[in-house]
Amino acid sequence: MQRAFFERLAPDNQVIQLFDFIPEVSFFIKDDKGRFMALSLNKFEHCGVAEENDAIGKTDHDFFSPQRADAYRADDLEVMRSGQPIVNRVEAAPESMGSPRMVVTNKVPLYDSKGKVIGVAGFSREVNQLNTQDQSVERFAEVIQYLHTHFGSSLQTDDLARMAHLSSSQFVRRFRKAFGTSPKQYLLRIRVDAAAQLLAETNNTVAVIAHDCGFHDHAHLSRSFRKLMHRSPTDYRALHQKGRSISGD
Repeated sequence: MQRAFFERLAPDNQVIQLFDFIPEVSFFIKDDKGRFMALSLNKFEHCGVAEENDAIGKTDHDFFSPQRADAYRADDLEVMRSGQPIVNRVEAAPESMGSPRMVVTNKVPLYDSKGKVIGVAGFSREVNQLNTQDQSVERFAEVIQYLHTHFGSSLQTDDLARMAHLSSSQFVRRFRKAFGTSPKQYLLRIRVDAAAQLLAETNNTVAVIAHDCGFHDHAHLSRSFRKLMHRSPTDYRALHQKGRSISGD
């Protein structure tokens, strides 16, 4: 009965249009090549196009910086490869790797009638639009700004908790409730984003970048970078600095 109902729907994205009425939510569908097949109003506005058809068939690399587009594609490939969704992950907003504005992202794999993965669907919500009963997002505004401007420093949970006027346990619990991730993972994403930008735009060694972005050492950066970007810092740099003279890693 359910299948018969959906087969009767006209193929003009009627359901997807519902997301247009939720201005803080960006929704998309991509095929396995990373090409947009459908977007909500807020999503194609992020892409800088006037209407959905202007983005159909194009990829993130047509609209975003190479670093940001690479991160999106790496996530898409991992979701399609593993079959595991990304749930409530906090990351930088689309416009810039270094943006202090954050979004909560969710992605799921899409399958055809034979069980083959054919793409991904997902949506993101602006962090500053999230609401909780204890107004945790607003309470953490100072902490979030501090993380984005001091990510290269040694940051301790106890210090961040005092900034939010909470105990450490309350801070971690309320942070996770508000942002869908732990303070540690939130900070790690900021640091990896910053490292990606430096790898692409400077000749600094990986060891220097690791130090500047708050990692313990070269190895710590490499492990974290590979986990989130699905390639090593050296491979990432080679991809984005073709033809440039690179200092030794």
